[in-house]
Amino acid sequence: MSRMTKQKRLMHDEIASFSAFFDASELHARLASKGLSLATIYRFLNALEEEGSIHSFVCENKKIYSLHQTNHAHFHCEKCGKVKHVSIANVDFLNTLVEDDVCHFQIELTGTCAHCKRISLKR
Repeated sequence: MSRMTKQKRLMHDEIASFSAFFDASELHARLASKGLSLATIYRFLNALEEEGSIHSFVCENKKIYSLHQTNHAHFHCEKCGKVKHVSIANVDFLNTLVEDDVCHFQIELTGTCAHCKRISLKR
């Protein structure tokens, strides 16, 4: 990355304060009072992503970011449309699928949620 300006330091520090996923709008909301534009934040996030310092995922049609090599998984119910985050504790099975080094991944699961399944069984 190019030299560390005051704006870049502000963005770096604010990103480090996130404990979970965040998006550009959330970062902008925290930094707007410091005079940083949304365009500046997007450019900065893109540069961090290109250099591998940050990871991105798509969540409900929105790009989200994480400093951690974490994984992102959702379950989407086809009946009611609810989306819930899924935690996958062990991902060792991925190493058997590819010869490459997996950094992080995103998985979308689709089906019928437990609630909708119970409703259909009662019918």
